[in-house]
Amino acid sequence: MSNVETITEEKPEVLGGVVPYLMIDGAVKAAEFYKEAFAAEEVARHPVDDQGRTMHIHLYIHGGSLMLSDPYPEYGCPAEKHQGYSLTLAVDDVDGWWARAIGAGVKVVVPLEKMFWGDRYGEVRDPFGVKWAIVGD
Repeated sequence: MSNVETITEEKPEVLGGVVPYLMIDGAVKAAEFYKEAFAAEEVARHPVDDQGRTMHIHLYIHGGSLMLSDPYPEYGCPAEKHQGYSLTLAVDDVDGWWARAIGAGVKVVVPLEKMFWGDRYGEVRDPFGVKWAIVGD
């Protein structure tokens, strides 16, 4: 948990207008993966409970916040298959972001290529089932 304190009274700033909050079975592992694949910075984390679950992890990725939690079915938050959305990274260095994600172990869904609207665009799926789009010039 390097340089990250358990949330107490001071909370890190929430960045962005709409903030995804993902329920991921293995939130701690996902946070570590996102650090490698998407240059995430962890800014807060609640400690793991006695069942090995983490209630809250707050990451910064490319100027925005992403929040994670393990599933808590007893509170109406069961594990669900991730589908019907993608998290989009609009970046300047598409090739660099793509290469880092591929190197970390994402699976290609849509190969990175120039699209009809003019941007380079590709989609990947991370080991936790979340689809990411990477787009830019």
